[in-house]
Amino acid sequence: MTLGEESRNETPSVAWPDVVKFVRQLGHDIRNNLNAVELQSAYLAELAEELELKGEVQRLREMVSEIGTSLQKLSVGLSQTAPTLIPYSAADFVQDLKQKLAKDFPNQNGKINWDVQLKDEKLQIDPQMAQQALVELFANAFQNERNLRSITAKAYIENGRFVFELHEAKAKFELPTENWGREPLRHMSQGHYSLGLHRTREIAEAHGGTFGANYEPATSVLVTKVMLPILREGKSS
Repeated sequence: MTLGEESRNETPSVAWPDVVKFVRQLGHDIRNNLNAVELQSAYLAELAEELELKGEVQRLREMVSEIGTSLQKLSVGLSQTAPTLIPYSAADFVQDLKQKLAKDFPNQNGKINWDVQLKDEKLQIDPQMAQQALVELFANAFQNERNLRSITAKAYIENGRFVFELHEAKAKFELPTENWGREPLRHMSQGHYSLGLHRTREIAEAHGGTFGANYEPATSVLVTKVMLPILREGKSS
C-alpha cells in the first residue's frame, strides 16, 4: 500500500470540542427550520375548515414540537459545564430531587426506595445543575429496565463528602464500569446517544466531586455513585 492509499483509508480523528461545536450548530440550524415549519402549520390551522384537517395539522405541530424538544435535550447534553456555586442544604437538595422525580417520572416514582441519612450538612453546589446530574441516573435506570420493580436511592455523608448512590438490581450485567460516563456516543439507540452519564460525570467533576459505578456480582446489583464535597464551616463563595 502506498503512502497516498494509506492517507485515503485513514479514519479522520476529530477532537471532542469540535464534535460538540458541530452538533450544537447542526441542532441550531435544524431548530430554525422547525420554527419555520411550526409557523407554516399554524397558518394552515387557521385556513383549515374541516375538523379532520384541523386535527391532522395539530398532530403535525405536535410532531414538530417533539423533534424540537429532542434537539434541545441534545444541546443540553453537550452544553458547557460551568456551575455557579452557592451554599445549599444537603437535605433540601435531596427533597428537591424527590419532587423533580415525582413530576418527571410519575409512573416510576413509586418504585424508588429512599434511604436518606442527612442532618444539617451544607453543600457548595449549583442546585439546578447538580439536580440534572442525579435525575439523569434515574432516567438511565428507567430507560434500560422497562420492567423495573424497585430501585434504591441512598444519600449520606462519608469522610467529609456527600454521597449519593443508586442501587439497581441486574441479574445479568456484562458492561465494563471502569470508564462509566467517559464514553459519549459509544452506545447509541433511537433517541439515546450515551450523553447522559457523560454529562453527569462532567457536572460531578466540575463541582470537585467524583462519579463512578460498580457491579456487585454477589448481590447482582449495579451501584452508581456520585460524591460531592460538603461545605466546611467558615467557607463559602
